[in-house]
Order: sequence, then C-alpha cells, then structure tokens
Amino acid sequence: MSADELRQARAYLLRVAEPPAPALVAFVAEHGPVAAAGRVRRGDCPPEVLKVTEARQGYDLVAQDFARAAEAGARLVVPEDDEWPAWPLLALDLAARRGVAEAVPPLALWVSGDVALGTAADRAVAVVGARAATEYGEHHAAEFAYGLGVRGVPVFSGAAYGIDGAAHRGALAASGVTVAVLGCAVDAGYPAGHVALLKRIVGSGGAVVSEYPPGTPPARHRFLVRNRLIAALTEGTLVVEAGRRSGARNTASTAGALGKVVMALPGPVSSGMSAGCHDLIRDARATLVSTVDEVLETVGHFGAAEDTTRGRPKRRTDRLGPEALRAFEALAVRADRSDSEIAAESGLPLRRVRALLPELEIDGFAVRGEAGWRRRKESA
Repeated sequence: MSADELRQARAYLLRVAEPPAPALVAFVAEHGPVAAAGRVRRGDCPPEVLKVTEARQGYDLVAQDFARAAEAGARLVVPEDDEWPAWPLLALDLAARRGVAEAVPPLALWVSGDVALGTAADRAVAVVGARAATEYGEHHAAEFAYGLGVRGVPVFSGAAYGIDGAAHRGALAASGVTVAVLGCAVDAGYPAGHVALLKRIVGSGGAVVSEYPPGTPPARHRFLVRNRLIAALTEGTLVVEAGRRSGARNTASTAGALGKVVMALPGPVSSGMSAGCHDLIRDARATLVSTVDEVLETVGHFGAAEDTTRGRPKRRTDRLGPEALRAFEALAVRADRSDSEIAAESGLPLRRVRALLPELEIDGFAVRGEAGWRRRKESA
C-alpha cells in the first residue's frame, strides 16, 4: 500500500459520509483506509456503515478534490503523517470510550498553510464566542489572543464574525500562530467578509483547517460538528462572550466532555451576551479568568511560555522540548514500560520514541531496565 493510495482512500472516505460518522470511523480503524474505501465503493460493509455512505458511495471525486485543493493551496493531512496532531486528538478516542457521543476523530483534515498542524496544535488555546459580539467582547478577545500570541501560544478559533475574528486578528497583531477551523471547505470563501482575514492567517504562518472536502458549502450542523475539533485540537477553551444558546457554549461543553480545560470571561451582569459565560462559571463548568496569565495558569503546563516565570524555581524538565517532555511524562517511576507502551501513552510515533529514549537516558531523565524504560527518580 503506497502513501498515495492511502491518501486517496481517506479523501474518498471524507467525501462519502457526513462527519462525524462514528460507524465509518470505526470501520476504517478495523480494516484500514484502503480496504475500507474499497468495501464502501462496493457496498460491502455493515448496515450501520452502509446507512451513512450509500447516498454518496458513487461520489468518487478524489482527483477533483485534490485538484481543487491544490488551487486553494491546501493539502490533505492524514493520521499516517508525521504532522498529524495525534496527541491532542487522543482526547476524542478516550472520551468515546467513556461514552461521549460526539467524540469522533476526523478521518483526515484539509489544511491550508505551511505550518505543520501538529506543531500548531501543540500547547494551543481556543478563543471562542458570540458572532453578535459587543465592543467589550471583541476588545477582550483581541487582547487575550494578542497576549497569548506574544507568549508563543497558538490561538485557535472558528473564523466567524465577532469574537472569532477578533481573536484571529489579535494573534496576528502579535505575529503569533493562529488557526481557523471551518464548518465548510477551505475553498468555500466563507464567511465572505473574512476571506481577506483567512488569507492573512495562511500567509502569516498560521493555517485554515477543515474536514470537509473542497467545495463543501457552510451549513448550521457543520459548524456544530467542527466545534469538537476546536475543542480537541487545543489544551483549553476560553469563552469570551456567549449567550445561553450559542455555538461557543457548545464548544465549551464539548471541551469539558473531552477532559479539556474550560475558561470563561465574566461580563457586565446586564449583558445577555455574557449570560452563557456566567452560567458556565456559576455551574462550575468553567474557570473564571480575567488575564492572560490566569489563562496560562489555568491551562497548567505552559510555564515556559509565561512572562511571569522569572524568579520562580525552575524544574529540570523545563529544558526538554515538547516531544521529549511527552515521552518523559509517559514513563513510570516504579515500573518498566516498553517503547510501544510509551508511544501509545505519549501519542508519539514509535520511531520517534525510540530516538528520544536514549537521549533522555543520557540527560539523566530515564533509565533502561530489563523489561523496558522507567523514569529516573531524582528527575520526577
């Protein structure tokens, strides 16, 4: 099976079923993308898979999709790629095992922008909120995103009018990385008033991401579906403004269900646009934050990105890179773990884990045992 066959199979599968399609995702996980695509084409699949694919199984538009994507400067990123954000998206698999219905990983993602998606999703924060935002909300969304961008924290949002747009612009003003996750195709030109903003995001080292094939138009249900990706691809979600019934609250609820950090900015008590934030805080489903430092503190492991760390005691692990830290944190103190177990726990490719473990041993963070690897006690 060649890389091209695999990529084409996943492009076809993205086209034939409306995400999130849990039955199809499970079918692909069991049989592999190439075999699964062949069986879907023939209609040789279980009833629950046939139900979600039979209307489109003849839509074999792979060549057209790749041609349109190339015109838009987009590429297909698949789970077999090194840049696939396996670690953030692992939260979807874990939540699915707990019975969270919307926790379905994407089969692949169309990405426009030079930044590696896995790099952009590393230590990222989502800033979301109402489309019909107030001046208060847009001002603070831009300020939070600017502060995060200055500290090197990627900002994810949904490119909608209001809070989303303000967040993207704030991150861009700080020359930070920002990623727009769409509820339509990357080439859909939606929303029309943000086409120039999306081009700026791509041209400034960020990315525009969608699991919908080229040419897919926006639809209300698609924005709700994409919210799970915003929640999953980031370490925490900050809701700046939200009414009691809003897409931003949906993103926050999904983030909470995935075990991610949820934060909310309080607003004027008389503002209906902050009522959703106040509900989240009152019901203990979100942590109240009012500064960028509080966001970083709440998310937890962003100490190296904070401006306020000067003068604080440093940990030995602060000098580890992101991947080395993930491998280190997957080590146990009192039991040996195999390189395969460490790869599964950390979400890193096995070949990368095998390269990192000797480095951790040399630097005094890991010990090689008879049955595998363990954490050196004094480095814990």
